[in-house]
Amino acid sequence: MAKTITPKVSIAKHVLTPQHSKLSDKDKKDLLERYNISFTQIPKILSADAVLTGLDIKPGDVIKIVRKSPTAGEAVFYRGVV
Repeated sequence: MAKTITPKVSIAKHVLTPQHSKLSDKDKKDLLERYNISFTQIPKILSADAVLTGLDIKPGDVIKIVRKSPTAGEAVFYRGVV
């Protein structure tokens, strides 16, 4: 029986995956102050999520996600790393 070799595909570079980037500490502080919220009020994303590989993240960081939108052009979302 022949062994099947499956290529490794980077999920983060896939054409359908929205852009993910880590906010700096200053940008994180500005975001929380601008919306008058705490870190616990941001939707969460697991640190083990495959799309976050290579971003050097740790729990407590904030990830900015930019998605393409047919109506708005771009839609920006934020997720807190847990």
